[in-house]
Amino acid sequence: MVKSHIITIGDEILSGHIADTNAKWLSEKLYSIGVNTSKRITISDDKKQIKKTLKLSINNSDIIIVTGGLGPTNDDITKKTLCEVYGSTLIENKESLDNISKIFKKRGLELTKKNIEQALVPDKCKVLNNEFGTAPGMAFYEDNTLLISLPGVPYEMKSLFEDKCISHIKQKFKLPYIYQKTIKTTGIGESWLSDIIKDWENEIEEGIKLAYLPSLGRVKLRLTGKGENIDELKKKIENQVKKVLPLIKKYVFGYDDDELEDVIGKILSKKNKTISVAESCSGGNVSKTITALPGSSNYFIGGIVAYSNKVKVDELKIGRELIERNGAVSKEVVEKMAESIRKKFKSDIGLSTSGIAGPSGGTSEKPVGTVWIGYSDNKVTKSKKLNLTERRDLNIILTTVNLLNLLRLSLKGD
Repeated sequence: MVKSHIITIGDEILSGHIADTNAKWLSEKLYSIGVNTSKRITISDDKKQIKKTLKLSINNSDIIIVTGGLGPTNDDITKKTLCEVYGSTLIENKESLDNISKIFKKRGLELTKKNIEQALVPDKCKVLNNEFGTAPGMAFYEDNTLLISLPGVPYEMKSLFEDKCISHIKQKFKLPYIYQKTIKTTGIGESWLSDIIKDWENEIEEGIKLAYLPSLGRVKLRLTGKGENIDELKKKIENQVKKVLPLIKKYVFGYDDDELEDVIGKILSKKNKTISVAESCSGGNVSKTITALPGSSNYFIGGIVAYSNKVKVDELKIGRELIERNGAVSKEVVEKMAESIRKKFKSDIGLSTSGIAGPSGGTSEKPVGTVWIGYSDNKVTKSKKLNLTERRDLNIILTTVNLLNLLRLSLKGD
């Protein structure tokens, strides 16, 4: 199999000031076209270290993707180092210079000497013109090894890789077909999910790999197959999906690029239903998540962040005695919140949250992470208790995911 190394250059990444999202993205893209990334390396803006790392990777991989170090500042030394590695000389590239001039003219800025120098490229490289920035990409092919150097700015790097690099890689190397199918689940943890599907997992056809990809409130099951016949691969993987689906159907909300809020939005639109939300501990995050989608105004009426008991009483007409008797974080109050917001906004469905997000405010009876979520329509009002974490940020996200899943299951009739 074709093997790749990804090299990230930048002191700002090693210091922790900037996260290296490029390497993760590149690994995923390379894997999707049949290239296995065997090593990811982050190094400083140091000429000796860059040179040493490049030579090691050239001798031990088929493809090297380098990001960073192509800017106009003095610490951006990647091009000069590449010249030394490949015995090359910097020359001015007209296409790159025209592109840089065009960008500066559009922005109403004057070109400096440093900016013009960005059009200098090694004479042994194939120039990959960067339409979104001033640093061009470069490709070197020598002794059956391909090295591609890209700018570190994520949107520039991604555009160049997808538009110019993938086709270049496919021209140089014979790659297998890759077919992937991702099953997206929520409402169940990774270990419980694994236990349910263990027999199916043990019988997965040879040549197909299963990966568990957990995130907050969700677990993805990714099936991957590689081979010479794409139709055969697709058939094999879809067959595996059919086998496992009856075991986990309740937890599956979508596939591949589906997102939970998007799936729910489509169900609401199809059923011609509207929703409103009364939020306490989630602080508006449920409404934010729902309205992040274009077209959500078709089904989302509105919401109230009833954070204080006063707002619960004044805006949602929750009785003071109900709160005093049961506490704001309770089944009784969260159900009343869901009912009240539904009636106040005249929506088909009302949703609610109330809990102790933390890090303080917990008691022995109701520790930090205790959350109630509520649902109400014209036939039923119900709630669910969650025992979450001690971290406020995680609790807000987990409350949102769990409430959206309660809505999904209710719309399905589960």
